Amino acid sequence: MGTLDGKAILITGAASGIGRATALAAAEAGASVLATDIDEAGGRDTAERAGGRFMQQDVTDEARWREVAAAAGALHGLVNNAGIAILRPLLETSLEDWRRQQAVNVEGVFLGVKHILPVIRDSGGGSIVNLSSVAGLRGNSVGLACYSATKGAVCLFTKSAALESARRGWNVRVNSVHPGIIDTPIWERMAESGPSPFNDPNASTDPAERAASRVPGGQPGTPENIADGIVFLLSDASTHMTGSELVIDHGMTAGV
Repeated sequence: MGTLDGKAILITGAASGIGRATALAAAEAGASVLATDIDEAGGRDTAERAGGRFMQQDVTDEARWREVAAAAGALHGLVNNAGIAILRPLLETSLEDWRRQQAVNVEGVFLGVKHILPVIRDSGGGSIVNLSSVAGLRGNSVGLACYSATKGAVCLFTKSAALESARRGWNVRVNSVHPGIIDTPIWERMAESGPSPFNDPNASTDPAERAASRVPGGQPGTPENIADGIVFLLSDASTHMTGSELVIDHGMTAGV
Protein backbone atom coordinates (compact mmCIF):
# COMPACT_ATOMS: atom_id res chain seq x y z
CA MET A 1 0.00 0.00 0.00
CA GLY A 2 1.23 3.47 -0.86
CA THR A 3 2.24 5.88 1.86
CA LEU A 4 0.53 9.16 2.61
CA ASP A 5 3.63 10.83 4.01
CA GLY A 6 3.41 14.59 3.59
CA LYS A 7 -0.23 14.57 2.50
CA ALA A 8 -3.07 16.44 4.19
CA ILE A 9 -6.43 14.70 3.99
CA LEU A 10 -9.95 15.97 4.78
CA ILE A 11 -12.42 13.26 5.84
CA THR A 12 -16.13 13.94 6.36
CA GLY A 13 -18.35 11.80 8.55
CA ALA A 14 -15.30 10.93 10.61
CA ALA A 15 -16.99 10.41 13.99
CA SER A 16 -17.54 6.68 13.56
CA GLY A 17 -17.55 3.71 11.23
CA ILE A 18 -15.75 3.96 7.91
CA GLY A 19 -14.93 7.64 8.43
CA ARG A 20 -13.19 7.01 11.73
CA ALA A 21 -11.34 3.97 10.40
CA THR A 22 -10.17 5.98 7.39
CA ALA A 23 -8.91 8.84 9.54
CA LEU A 24 -6.90 6.44 11.69
CA ALA A 25 -5.56 4.51 8.69
CA ALA A 26 -4.59 7.71 6.88
CA ALA A 27 -2.77 8.99 9.96
CA GLU A 28 -0.97 5.68 10.33
CA ALA A 29 0.09 5.97 6.68
CA GLY A 30 1.67 9.35 7.43
CA ALA A 31 -1.08 11.83 6.55
CA SER A 32 -2.15 14.84 8.54
CA VAL A 33 -5.90 14.53 9.03
CA LEU A 34 -8.67 17.11 9.15
CA ALA A 35 -11.75 15.28 10.43
CA THR A 36 -15.24 16.74 10.15
CA ASP A 37 -18.61 15.54 11.35
CA ILE A 38 -21.93 16.89 12.57
CA ASP A 39 -21.27 14.82 15.73
CA GLU A 40 -18.83 17.04 17.59
CA ALA A 41 -17.94 14.62 20.39
CA GLY A 42 -17.28 11.68 18.10
CA GLY A 43 -15.46 13.78 15.55
CA ARG A 44 -13.16 15.32 18.14
CA ASP A 45 -12.39 11.89 19.52
CA THR A 46 -11.41 10.66 16.06
CA ALA A 47 -9.24 13.71 15.44
CA GLU A 48 -7.46 13.22 18.75
CA ARG A 49 -6.82 9.55 18.00
CA ALA A 50 -5.50 10.47 14.56
CA GLY A 51 -3.37 13.32 15.88
CA GLY A 52 -5.23 15.70 13.60
CA ARG A 53 -7.68 18.58 13.62
CA PHE A 54 -11.47 18.65 13.88
CA MET A 55 -14.13 20.98 12.50
CA GLN A 56 -17.82 20.45 13.11
CA GLN A 57 -19.64 20.30 9.79
CA ASP A 58 -23.05 19.67 8.32
CA VAL A 59 -22.17 18.62 4.76
CA THR A 60 -25.46 20.00 3.42
CA ASP A 61 -24.46 23.55 4.45
CA GLU A 62 -22.60 25.26 1.62
CA ALA A 63 -21.50 28.18 3.79
CA ARG A 64 -19.82 25.73 6.14
CA TRP A 65 -18.03 24.09 3.21
CA ARG A 66 -16.60 27.51 2.34
CA GLU A 67 -15.39 27.92 5.92
CA VAL A 68 -13.81 24.46 5.96
CA ALA A 69 -12.07 25.13 2.65
CA ALA A 70 -10.72 28.44 3.91
CA ALA A 71 -9.47 26.97 7.19
CA ALA A 72 -8.00 23.76 5.82
CA GLY A 73 -4.78 25.10 4.37
CA ALA A 74 -3.08 22.89 1.80
CA LEU A 75 -4.93 19.66 1.04
CA HIS A 76 -3.97 16.65 -1.04
CA GLY A 77 -7.05 14.51 -0.53
CA LEU A 78 -10.74 14.55 0.30
CA VAL A 79 -12.86 11.62 1.46
CA ASN A 80 -16.56 12.38 1.03
CA ASN A 81 -17.76 9.80 3.52
CA ALA A 82 -20.68 11.44 5.35
CA GLY A 83 -23.96 9.75 4.51
CA ILE A 84 -27.28 8.51 5.85
CA ALA A 85 -29.70 5.68 5.10
CA ILE A 86 -33.47 5.84 5.60
CA LEU A 87 -34.74 2.40 4.67
CA ARG A 88 -38.47 2.17 4.06
CA PRO A 89 -40.65 0.50 1.44
CA LEU A 90 -41.12 2.80 -1.55
CA LEU A 91 -44.78 3.63 -0.95
CA GLU A 92 -44.10 4.37 2.71
CA THR A 93 -41.23 6.75 1.98
CA SER A 94 -42.03 10.43 2.39
CA LEU A 95 -40.79 13.19 0.16
CA GLU A 96 -38.86 14.48 3.17
CA ASP A 97 -37.14 11.08 3.50
CA TRP A 98 -36.15 11.30 -0.17
CA ARG A 99 -34.93 14.88 0.06
CA ARG A 100 -32.97 14.31 3.25
CA GLN A 101 -31.02 11.44 1.72
CA GLN A 102 -30.42 13.41 -1.47
CA ALA A 103 -29.20 16.39 0.57
CA VAL A 104 -26.64 14.45 2.61
CA ASN A 105 -25.58 11.68 0.23
CA VAL A 106 -25.59 13.56 -3.09
CA GLU A 107 -25.52 17.29 -2.42
CA GLY A 108 -22.94 16.80 0.34
CA VAL A 109 -20.65 15.04 -2.12
CA PHE A 110 -21.24 17.69 -4.80
CA LEU A 111 -20.47 20.51 -2.37
CA GLY A 112 -17.33 18.76 -1.16
CA VAL A 113 -15.99 18.36 -4.67
CA LYS A 114 -17.01 21.89 -5.65
CA HIS A 115 -15.27 23.58 -2.73
CA ILE A 116 -12.34 21.26 -1.97
CA LEU A 117 -11.19 20.26 -5.46
CA PRO A 118 -9.81 23.77 -6.08
CA VAL A 119 -7.91 23.60 -2.78
CA ILE A 120 -6.35 20.27 -3.77
CA ARG A 121 -5.60 21.56 -7.27
CA ASP A 122 -3.90 24.66 -5.90
CA SER A 123 -1.92 22.50 -3.44
CA GLY A 124 -0.30 20.62 -6.32
CA GLY A 125 -2.93 17.96 -6.98
CA GLY A 126 -4.17 14.84 -5.29
CA SER A 127 -7.16 12.57 -4.93
CA ILE A 128 -10.85 12.69 -4.05
CA VAL A 129 -12.66 9.56 -2.87
CA ASN A 130 -16.45 9.56 -2.83
CA LEU A 131 -18.26 6.90 -0.81
CA SER A 132 -20.95 5.15 -2.79
CA SER A 133 -22.17 1.59 -2.13
CA VAL A 134 -22.90 -1.69 -3.85
CA ALA A 135 -26.47 -0.37 -3.62
CA GLY A 136 -25.42 2.21 -6.21
CA LEU A 137 -24.36 -0.45 -8.72
CA ARG A 138 -27.54 -2.49 -9.10
CA GLY A 139 -31.25 -2.43 -8.37
CA ASN A 140 -32.40 -3.36 -4.90
CA SER A 141 -35.71 -4.56 -3.53
CA VAL A 142 -37.76 -3.54 -0.51
CA GLY A 143 -36.51 -0.55 1.42
CA LEU A 144 -33.51 0.58 -0.60
CA ALA A 145 -34.89 2.37 -3.66
CA CYS A 146 -34.27 5.92 -2.46
CA TYR A 147 -30.94 5.13 -0.81
CA SER A 148 -29.79 3.31 -3.95
CA ALA A 149 -30.72 6.32 -6.06
CA THR A 150 -28.38 8.51 -4.03
CA LYS A 151 -25.51 6.06 -4.28
CA GLY A 152 -25.99 5.59 -8.02
CA ALA A 153 -25.88 9.36 -8.38
CA VAL A 154 -22.58 9.49 -6.49
CA CYS A 155 -21.11 6.88 -8.84
CA LEU A 156 -21.91 8.78 -12.04
CA PHE A 157 -21.14 12.19 -10.55
CA THR A 158 -17.71 10.82 -9.63
CA LYS A 159 -17.03 9.72 -13.19
CA SER A 160 -18.07 13.08 -14.62
CA ALA A 161 -15.98 15.02 -12.09
CA ALA A 162 -12.99 12.78 -12.85
CA LEU A 163 -13.28 13.43 -16.59
CA GLU A 164 -13.63 17.19 -16.17
CA SER A 165 -10.66 17.33 -13.81
CA ALA A 166 -8.48 15.27 -16.14
CA ARG A 167 -9.41 17.19 -19.28
CA ARG A 168 -8.86 20.54 -17.59
CA GLY A 169 -5.46 19.46 -16.33
CA TRP A 170 -6.30 19.96 -12.67
CA ASN A 171 -4.25 16.95 -11.49
CA VAL A 172 -6.99 15.82 -9.12
CA ARG A 173 -8.16 12.22 -9.44
CA VAL A 174 -11.73 11.35 -8.45
CA ASN A 175 -12.83 7.79 -7.68
CA SER A 176 -15.69 6.09 -5.85
CA VAL A 177 -15.63 3.30 -3.28
CA HIS A 178 -18.50 0.82 -3.09
CA PRO A 179 -18.65 -1.06 0.22
CA GLY A 180 -20.80 -4.11 0.63
CA ILE A 181 -22.20 -4.99 4.03
CA ILE A 182 -19.90 -3.56 6.67
CA ASP A 183 -20.12 -4.14 10.40
CA THR A 184 -20.92 -0.61 11.57
CA PRO A 185 -23.64 0.92 13.78
CA ILE A 186 -25.70 1.67 10.65
CA TRP A 187 -26.97 -1.92 10.67
CA GLU A 188 -28.67 -1.43 14.04
CA ARG A 189 -30.35 1.69 12.66
CA MET A 190 -31.40 -0.24 9.55
CA ALA A 191 -33.07 -2.84 11.73
CA GLU A 192 -35.23 -0.07 13.18
CA SER A 193 -36.12 1.45 9.79
CA GLY A 194 -38.48 -1.23 8.51
CA PRO A 195 -38.05 -4.14 6.09
CA SER A 196 -35.21 -4.30 3.63
CA PRO A 197 -33.29 -7.03 1.79
CA PHE A 198 -30.89 -6.96 4.74
CA ASN A 199 -33.65 -6.97 7.35
CA ASP A 200 -35.75 -10.08 6.73
CA PRO A 201 -38.34 -10.33 9.54
CA ASN A 202 -38.22 -14.12 9.25
CA ALA A 203 -34.46 -14.23 9.79
CA SER A 204 -32.34 -13.75 12.89
CA THR A 205 -33.24 -10.83 15.15
CA ASP A 206 -29.59 -9.80 15.19
CA PRO A 207 -28.85 -7.14 12.52
CA ALA A 208 -25.28 -8.35 12.04
CA GLU A 209 -26.46 -11.91 11.45
CA ARG A 210 -29.06 -10.71 8.98
CA ALA A 211 -26.39 -8.75 7.15
CA ALA A 212 -23.99 -11.66 7.13
CA SER A 213 -26.59 -13.84 5.42
CA ARG A 214 -26.25 -11.60 2.34
CA VAL A 215 -22.47 -11.91 2.02
CA PRO A 216 -20.80 -14.86 0.24
CA GLY A 217 -18.98 -16.68 3.01
CA GLY A 218 -21.27 -15.12 5.61
CA GLN A 219 -18.87 -12.55 7.02
CA PRO A 220 -19.58 -8.78 6.87
CA GLY A 221 -16.62 -6.53 6.25
CA THR A 222 -15.08 -4.17 8.76
CA PRO A 223 -14.61 -0.41 8.50
CA GLU A 224 -10.87 -1.11 8.33
CA ASN A 225 -11.36 -3.19 5.17
CA ILE A 226 -12.86 -0.16 3.46
CA ALA A 227 -10.34 2.26 4.94
CA ASP A 228 -7.49 0.26 3.40
CA GLY A 229 -9.03 0.72 -0.05
CA ILE A 230 -9.58 4.42 0.52
CA VAL A 231 -5.98 4.93 1.63
CA PHE A 232 -4.85 3.17 -1.55
CA LEU A 233 -6.90 5.59 -3.68
CA LEU A 234 -5.50 8.56 -1.76
CA SER A 235 -1.94 7.37 -2.29
CA ASP A 236 0.46 7.66 -5.20
CA ALA A 237 0.10 3.91 -5.72
CA SER A 238 -3.16 4.64 -7.56
CA THR A 239 -1.99 7.49 -9.79
CA HIS A 240 -3.40 5.86 -12.95
CA MET A 241 -6.88 5.47 -11.46
CA THR A 242 -9.56 8.10 -11.96
CA GLY A 243 -13.26 7.77 -12.64
CA SER A 244 -13.06 4.22 -11.31
CA GLU A 245 -15.26 2.19 -8.96
CA LEU A 246 -13.45 0.31 -6.21
CA VAL A 247 -15.86 -2.39 -5.06
CA ILE A 248 -15.09 -3.92 -1.65
CA ASP A 249 -17.94 -6.35 -1.00
CA HIS A 250 -16.55 -9.89 -0.55
CA GLY A 251 -18.27 -11.05 -3.73
CA MET A 252 -21.78 -9.65 -3.16
CA THR A 253 -21.93 -8.24 -6.70
CA ALA A 254 -19.98 -11.06 -8.36
CA GLY A 255 -23.09 -13.00 -9.33
CA VAL A 256 -25.87 -15.21 -8.04
